[in-house]
Amino acid sequence: MGLLNGKNKETLWGPLSRNNPVIIQMLGICSALAVTAKLEPAIVMAVSVTAVVAFANVIISLLRHTIPNRIRIIVQLVVVAALVTIVSEVLKAFAYDVSKLLSVYVGLIITNCILMGRLEAFALGNRPWESFLDGIGNGLGYGIILVVIAFVRELLGSGTLFDIRIIPDAWYIKNGGFYENNGMMIMPPMALILVAVIIWIHRSRNRELQEEN
Repeated sequence: MGLLNGKNKETLWGPLSRNNPVIIQMLGICSALAVTAKLEPAIVMAVSVTAVVAFANVIISLLRHTIPNRIRIIVQLVVVAALVTIVSEVLKAFAYDVSKLLSVYVGLIITNCILMGRLEAFALGNRPWESFLDGIGNGLGYGIILVVIAFVRELLGSGTLFDIRIIPDAWYIKNGGFYENNGMMIMPPMALILVAVIIWIHRSRNRELQEEN
């Protein structure tokens, strides 16, 4: 059995599109609203969630035969909380400015529905390698949506990417040009609208998913 056989490939790549946790399962939408006004914190959040869900999956998979069923949720929360604490400390040490931008949202990774969903639905019933792939796949699927939303919101809302000016100053109305930043883009409701647009585009291109659901 190969490390990336047909089933494992589906486990890894499925969440990027056909089984995306955000636009198909409707999980993790809250953070899509909270941290996507700029691209940098969105990428950091995506990487953080991917790391936490991947390693939490592996740990719970390794312990799955020893965890009493009545306390499995408590054990899962302890594992996730420990990993989130490590991520938070790493961010403070190596990316302090970004950690300040993310603020409490790093700690709230603990309550991210994707994490508990994957631990319950996959890690408790599968081996460590498959659970690791599932965590990476779902983290990347979640991250792709965050990055797309943050790209659009920062570019059209602030005219920048990674705080680097992309839209030239000469284009702005105040300088005699024709363009003005869309202030609505940096407001949380616009993130929800963009999520809805992505869902609409995805469903229109994958009509078979409508029949399945």
